[in-house]
Amino acid sequence: MISSHLKHLDFFLLVPVLFLITIGLVSLWSLSFGSLLLFYKQIIWIAAGSIFFLSAALFDYRIFRNYGGAVLILYAILIAALIALLLFDIQTRGVAGWFRVEGITVQPIEFMKVVLVILLAKYFSKRHIEIYRLKHLIISGLYVLVPAFLVSLQPDLGSALILGMLWLAVTASSGIKLKHFFVLFILFCIISVLGWTTALKPYQKARVVSFLNPYEDPRGAGYNTIQSLIAVGAGGALGKGIGQGSQSHLLFLPEAETDFIFAAFAEEWGFLGGLFLLALYAVFLLRLLAIGREAEDNFGKLFVIGFTTLIFSQMLVHIGANTGIFPITGITLPFVSYGGSSLVTLMTGMGIVESIRLNSRKGI
Repeated sequence: MISSHLKHLDFFLLVPVLFLITIGLVSLWSLSFGSLLLFYKQIIWIAAGSIFFLSAALFDYRIFRNYGGAVLILYAILIAALIALLLFDIQTRGVAGWFRVEGITVQPIEFMKVVLVILLAKYFSKRHIEIYRLKHLIISGLYVLVPAFLVSLQPDLGSALILGMLWLAVTASSGIKLKHFFVLFILFCIISVLGWTTALKPYQKARVVSFLNPYEDPRGAGYNTIQSLIAVGAGGALGKGIGQGSQSHLLFLPEAETDFIFAAFAEEWGFLGGLFLLALYAVFLLRLLAIGREAEDNFGKLFVIGFTTLIFSQMLVHIGANTGIFPITGITLPFVSYGGSSLVTLMTGMGIVESIRLNSRKGI
């Protein structure tokens, strides 16, 4: 049974991800300034992620569809973890977003992203007949609003934005009425204005302002954006070569292994390398959508839509921030940036997608 499943793993789903992971490893090796610690740690996370992927692929996803208790328990545990981070003020680089255990950092919000995709897919798949009711928008919105609010207090506005995009994509695909979305859009605008005036800290506002004109404060709020743009532009068409990126190796580019790995990659691999990276994401995302389209039930379809949105939105926000299109939010690049929590949860989500494909009666 297991060997049969392994033989039928999806080639077009796995190959782009293997390339992306390899690109990430090469970039981490290049960015290792005299120490390969992060490189070796990422290899360990890749091994762990592979185990989670295979476990999820062999697991019948329909258990999530039929029994939601376990998902709600996971959701409650992660909510408790996000609250604990704030209560104990466990900060890393000024953000209360990680637990540290024996040198290993765990970021609960990364796990929450995939759990929310499962939760929303289950919620709407069970209520597709009465989805026209406004109460389902409100209830599903509360599922997302609570972790989004907690993570924005860390502060991690980028992850809060990703959670909002997940909710929007899944609810839009479930058949919600347009007028209900209009009402929520008005509420979103009101909340955004209130958040800007009352919740955002001065340095967070400065990030947005610096995104519009980074050269207004080139040594302060606009510094990261400027250095990222310099790195991307310095790569030219073919790049400077592996290990030759001056912006990252001379430490002008901050957090090059995580928040700015696309800029570091573009400097060394150039414009053509960037296009190749985008092509890999395109193949992967298109294959995800194909699997979702052929899924046998609404849960499978909605999960794949949510997971596709998760990958696409993080890719879009990360590359947009690295190229000066969006404000800097600290979102990592899926499968490429260093980070165990992100890699393990994304591989788990990919395994669930594989389970949906393997258990589909239609086949693909």
